[in-house]
Amino acid sequence: MTKSFDPASLTYDANGLLPCIAQDHATGEVLMLAWMNAASVARTLETGKVTYWSRSRQSFWVKGESSGHHQALVELRLDCDRDCLLALVTQEGPACHTNRRSCFYTAIRQGEEVEILAPMV
Repeated sequence: MTKSFDPASLTYDANGLLPCIAQDHATGEVLMLAWMNAASVARTLETGKVTYWSRSRQSFWVKGESSGHHQALVELRLDCDRDCLLALVTQEGPACHTNRRSCFYTAIRQGEEVEILAPMV
């Protein structure tokens, strides 16, 4: 089944946002979670450059615009409730602002926090 997509058809929170999980399309590695609004979803689909909404700056944030660590969109997926997105991406360099491949670099093991990913060199 196919039908035209409208970003307004998604279920946004009270602030007009929904979470978007970025995942490496080739490896399946979960890279990060960020927020999108309807306009950033539309920009992402139009440009192929993953564009988030920065809650702290209240502005668009094209991933890699300042760092050079771009995310090229391969496919955008919706969850069953239409209130979360999964962006399958090609990631250039680290996805995390801590210079790690993934923002999920800390595991909880036997009640202890353990860093499982070192910063990229």
